Amino acid sequence: MVCMYKRKIMIKLAKFILRGLFRLLYRVEVTGFENYARAGNRVLIIANHTSLLDGILLYAWLPETPTFAINTQISKKREFRFFLKFVDLFVMDPTNPLSIKSMIKYLKQDRKAVIFPEGRITLTGTLMKIYEGPALIADKADASLLPVAIDGPQFSPYSYMKGKGTIRRFPRIKLTMLPPEKISVPSSVQGPERRKAVALQLQDIMYKLVFSSFNYRTTIFNALLHAADRYGIHRNCMEDIDRVEVSYKQLITRAVVLGDYFSKTTKEDEHIGLLLPNVITTVVTFMALQYAGRVPAMLNYTVGRMAMLQACETGHIGTVYTSRKFIENACLQTLAEALAEKLNLIYLEDITTKISLPAKLAGLYHAKRARHFHLKEIRSVNPDKPAVILFTSGSEGAPKGVMLSHSNLLSNYAQVSCHIDFQPRDLLFTCLPLFHSFGLNAGALMPLFGGSKTFFYPTPLHYRIIPELIYELGATILFGSNTFFKGYGKYAHPFDFYNLRYVVAGAEKLKEDTIALWQDKFGIRILQGYGVTEASPVISVNTLMLHKKNSVGRLIPGMECYIQPIDGISTGGHLVVKGPNIMLGYLIHGTDALKPPVTEKGPGWYDTGDIAEIDDDGFITILGRAKRFAKIGGEMISLSAVEELALKTWPDFSHAAINLPDEKKGEKIVLLTENQEATRKEIQESAQRLDYGELYIPRKVIAVDSLPVLGTGKLDYNRLQGLALEADKSGVLDRLSKIVRH
Repeated sequence: MVCMYKRKIMIKLAKFILRGLFRLLYRVEVTGFENYARAGNRVLIIANHTSLLDGILLYAWLPETPTFAINTQISKKREFRFFLKFVDLFVMDPTNPLSIKSMIKYLKQDRKAVIFPEGRITLTGTLMKIYEGPALIADKADASLLPVAIDGPQFSPYSYMKGKGTIRRFPRIKLTMLPPEKISVPSSVQGPERRKAVALQLQDIMYKLVFSSFNYRTTIFNALLHAADRYGIHRNCMEDIDRVEVSYKQLITRAVVLGDYFSKTTKEDEHIGLLLPNVITTVVTFMALQYAGRVPAMLNYTVGRMAMLQACETGHIGTVYTSRKFIENACLQTLAEALAEKLNLIYLEDITTKISLPAKLAGLYHAKRARHFHLKEIRSVNPDKPAVILFTSGSEGAPKGVMLSHSNLLSNYAQVSCHIDFQPRDLLFTCLPLFHSFGLNAGALMPLFGGSKTFFYPTPLHYRIIPELIYELGATILFGSNTFFKGYGKYAHPFDFYNLRYVVAGAEKLKEDTIALWQDKFGIRILQGYGVTEASPVISVNTLMLHKKNSVGRLIPGMECYIQPIDGISTGGHLVVKGPNIMLGYLIHGTDALKPPVTEKGPGWYDTGDIAEIDDDGFITILGRAKRFAKIGGEMISLSAVEELALKTWPDFSHAAINLPDEKKGEKIVLLTENQEATRKEIQESAQRLDYGELYIPRKVIAVDSLPVLGTGKLDYNRLQGLALEADKSGVLDRLSKIVRH
């Protein structure tokens, strides 16, 4: 009895000393204590495993001293011997099923235990493989799962990240205790299916745990300052085609100096247009506007004069910043003249001559002050205020202005980083245009916040040059679309992509021939994701651990969704989503009011306009755009499926299916193809061989030299619809096909 009393005193004293020491050295912040009591008596505490400090941190801050379940090999290591004297251990052998049964029996006695589902300390800075054992234990023992997020120790010398990222002697540490959860699987599900179901639930909880550790309730500029503080102010974070590198310090300083100028020459919350290419200057200008409290609107320079003016009117833009060098190199003089007639067009080259030496010195002081105080004493910005305006691609109608907040963009970074670990050792090759949500957030902001270096290339269309640059730079991450990946794969040497860790496709459907090309030629699996501008943009993504062919992956953490049935479609329905990354609302041409997302379920829900189905494991398959279905004789036919049929018939060419009005059956399908020898008979025979229904066979087949595409790589269905409709009205569909072919 006396020994037990002495041990309790020793434990309390050890906890007190450890807390004081950790607060002094690591400035430990702990939140969510109230969730510990809510978990009840039978609890399995789960945490991500970042370093050798994790167990000591949990020991010091958990209100009680639970039992630690550890691997047999871990218990034998020297560095743990002193710590193990103060805790109760439950040594588990992962190769012995009896270990799991013993832990289940232990928890059923209304006890608490701590376990790390990864089974090892991370080597990537984010989640490693999640073992199913903890999920089975919680399920069989009917125990609550209490997730604890640990953030910070992965940057300490006690992590396994040496040589892979930024190591600091005393990084800030944050512990977040999330609300308890229960594994809930219907009792009718048993055997291997149950194991799979509980493992997926644990995986989702762990992703939620990591997501919660990131503070996205801040501003874009504050997030930049935080990244500079975390990864090193002198770390090079950007490079462009001029082969000049820029560090976090240089980026922040330039942004503050330019931002001070913007503060004097523009109004607070004013919408400012940016007509700039993929270069470092664009990111500097974007961050300068963030610092000044203005809202940048990213303008698509590929859409033409009328669409550009319409976008500026929709976005309530009175001033546009551009570059004289860019206008000349891109041959946009006519566009610039048109904008100058209607708007205040300002060249950045002219601004540099107007910033005086005293203003530059003041900017240097403000930049240093910002780094120290994270803008708390300089400017306080509501994270729910607009941070950027992006315009929809306009592939199926007039572009709309999408208003995204600071927390929209930052939450999407936190969600994506649960699956794609941006590390300081990474180099992300960005050639997607920054006026597109995929290019801006995933291609520029996310690597910046994750400590990775970004190389900006002005266009994704240089299919021969880009693979060579990726090889030369040793790039590790590449984002793109099917159109671009197909082009790179065709011209690249088999060794050009030797260093790529992640290749992620979005913006359009990833075709099977592109998947096969990259797998066979480079040994690389392209991870298909899915997103929309209105979701900042990522909604789901396949990962190296959770992947299903032909799907776009599972929902990212923090998002909900449901399928809204559609008359005439038996499989799938409208995909409707909600999450912290969903836009503030639309700016509609001709109106002043912001139109927030809303459905029959209430505000915050957004109808993506895509037809999708979700399987039992949560994998989403996109069946096509709602607008890209033809109603023929009462049946809804996917135009994407018609394009897939054409691709299977002529795999070496690109195709587009268009629906046109038809007096007899309501609508008809016309196929435009780059195959100059294509005939309707060939696709009819292919449909019969591949078991496609008669309605999937296009009424007409038109050969064209090339299909028009947008700057993002998507097919321009607006122009395609116009071409097909014009040909249909003139009654020359058959003749047009023959003329173009010969």
